[in-house]
Amino acid sequence: MSHVEDELNSQPECWIRAAEEAGRHAGALPGAGERVAIVGCGTSYFMAQAVAALREAAGQGETDAFAASEFPRGRSYDRVVALTRSGTTTEVLDLLGQLRGTTRTTALTADPATPVMTAADDLVVLDFADERSVVQTRFATTALTLLRAHLGLHTDAVVADARTALVSPLPEGLVDCTQFSFLGRGWTVGLASEAGLKMREASLSWTEAYPAMEYRHGPISVTTEGTATWMLGEAPAGLAEQVRTTGALWVEGTLDPLAELVRVQRLAVAVAAHRGLDPDRPRHLTRSVILAD
Repeated sequence: MSHVEDELNSQPECWIRAAEEAGRHAGALPGAGERVAIVGCGTSYFMAQAVAALREAAGQGETDAFAASEFPRGRSYDRVVALTRSGTTTEVLDLLGQLRGTTRTTALTADPATPVMTAADDLVVLDFADERSVVQTRFATTALTLLRAHLGLHTDAVVADARTALVSPLPEGLVDCTQFSFLGRGWTVGLASEAGLKMREASLSWTEAYPAMEYRHGPISVTTEGTATWMLGEAPAGLAEQVRTTGALWVEGTLDPLAELVRVQRLAVAVAAHRGLDPDRPRHLTRSVILAD
């Protein structure tokens, strides 16, 4: 079993622990009414997008998400939250250094022996969700679970759905598809982007991700026989029928969207195996991007 496969299978247990520990970390996490920015790189950026949408929709305060390298230096926030599995990513550390003394910062990380431990004002360490793999799975979803629990949005049903996602068969013919489009709405737009990234990283697949309502405005033109369109969350009325009319495979997200992401992770590993690829050795990638001075 690959590292990534082993780690994705451990997610239900990681989510249970994260939800249990959310209360203990409440002081380090954004409070109601704070104006917050959440930043990250790669997978962490997409998780930031999901959390920002959840927090605003819950009425907890204005919340933005940025790639760490694109943070708008002129804006004022009460707190900036950085998601960083490795704790060594250059763009995140640079940003935290620039914000020191002017904006309260919190880092969510997996490794307590990294530079981010002294770069942020507040820390949340999820070392039980750390990973050996380059391709992120359980740290990202565990960090998101912790933040969902902090917002009062996590339930035991999410864990039950994750267990279902790990054992239910993937749709017939999905592994043979040549192109994958992932769609989301609201907080699941970030999850859709992460789904596409997982497929690219682990299996070198051609993938795209869009807000579901935007999919009709051009992207559906590449949808045809041999492609798949996967909806994370509730689909807009009529979209499934439109996709099926093109001859493409439509995948309805019936589980909690975070559990649907687990199914996509499984698909990425399955497609990699089908193509003779090793998901633990993604092309051109390293576990952390550390830029030379």
